[in-house]
Amino acid sequence: TEMHGTTILCVRRKGRVCLIGDGQVSMGSIVVKGNAKKVRRVGDDVLVGFAGSTADAFSLLDRLEKKLEEHPGQLARSCVELAKAWRTDKYLRRLEAVLLVTDRTQTFELTGTGDVLEPSDGIMGVGSGGHYALAAARALATVE
Repeated sequence: TEMHGTTILCVRRKGRVCLIGDGQVSMGSIVVKGNAKKVRRVGDDVLVGFAGSTADAFSLLDRLEKKLEEHPGQLARSCVELAKAWRTDKYLRRLEAVLLVTDRTQTFELTGTGDVLEPSDGIMGVGSGGHYALAAARALATVE
């Protein structure tokens, strides 16, 4: 039985950023855990939220941390380098997770297909509930 059920949302507005996760893990239609910690800090300035396989996400977090050490202060380059490795490496290619990576100025979604996506409006959502959270955040972003 496949486990899923995460919602990760990143909102950047008025010079601030917020990255949240609902912490829910489901097996089919049953919630098996409601307090999973799927938002992590990497180094001093980077936050990462993940959806998908937790073990796979932790493998990717380790790789991202190494890329950030190789390219300090260059989040975009580190994300692109990780995405390239994820797409081409025989072992990494099998990993099933999606990452939302953010710092004080940039946000990226990384996927196993080599995508490094940046939001046009500062709002991104991933996971099985990500589209709902994204729609709600975009609607609320227009409210002052």
